[in-house]
Amino acid sequence: MKKLCLGIESTAHTFSVGILDFDGNIYSLINDIFIPEEGGLHPGLVREQHLNNFMKIINSALSEAQISVNNINLIAFSQSPGLGPVLKIGAWISRMLSQMLDIPIVGVNHCIAHIEIGRLKCNIEDPLTLYVSGGNTIVSAFESNRYQIFGETLDLAIGNMIDSFARDAGLQHPGGPKIEKLASKSDNYIPLPYVVKGMDLSFSGLYTAAKYLLQSGEYGKKYNLNDIAYSLQETAFGMLSEVTERALAHIEKREVLLTGGVAANKRLQSMIKYISKEHDARFEVVPLKYAGDNGVMIGWTGILRYQAEGSHTISDTIIKPKERMDQITIPWRS
Repeated sequence: MKKLCLGIESTAHTFSVGILDFDGNIYSLINDIFIPEEGGLHPGLVREQHLNNFMKIINSALSEAQISVNNINLIAFSQSPGLGPVLKIGAWISRMLSQMLDIPIVGVNHCIAHIEIGRLKCNIEDPLTLYVSGGNTIVSAFESNRYQIFGETLDLAIGNMIDSFARDAGLQHPGGPKIEKLASKSDNYIPLPYVVKGMDLSFSGLYTAAKYLLQSGEYGKKYNLNDIAYSLQETAFGMLSEVTERALAHIEKREVLLTGGVAANKRLQSMIKYISKEHDARFEVVPLKYAGDNGVMIGWTGILRYQAEGSHTISDTIIKPKERMDQITIPWRS
């Protein structure tokens, strides 16, 4: 039987287990997603759900892969960045499995994993990556032995901003798909703050202005929720397209990769595809199943690191909630 890795993702709302072999063939992927009844993510509640459900998710993944836990040869887990109380759950479970089965363990940077699963699933070699999710907004590319960050949000991540506005508008979580649907019903653009500072972006002013439109006396008269959703998307995605295009022109990569949960948005896809075409770059979107947080991307990146430099010691597996992707060397590409 081929060598198998079990990957565990637990940086935020998703506890996910993926099983794949060292050639990148995927055997199973099972997700358990925390959906808040109201408000945003409460780390204590997320932690509780992950603790209650982790055995069921692991067993379901093993069952789907039609293997025993004793067939696993490597454990990989999301070590950084993320919500501390939630990261601890995945790290604890992974250490327990590693010691119980007497197999190696590897900690993985969640942001790098989003790129590596894209390289695998899209058969893409050296892309400029736009990574957009609830917790991150990053423009990155491989240079000088690291995934360098060429632009990022200075405050809110794009997914968090959209979800926050959706909650203000009375829409149930997740808000992104609902905002996209509403936006498709309008072409009435309302000017909103467009904040690009060099290569970085700021979404807090855009969010505040969109929220104000909901509370204005003109709401329901001069414009409706469809118009605000449309304007919010066009402004935010215009900002993302600008910094992505500037990075593309600067580093002259021939491939562009769109990944993260927000990558599912068709309007964002069309805008990034357009700028890619303008620069004669191949454009790829990570398949939706693997674009959001998932255990397969953690497992695959764990395999790459393990093959390049071996396993981590237990003392190396301490979580790093604030670790940046550009702090980490990438031995499998250098």
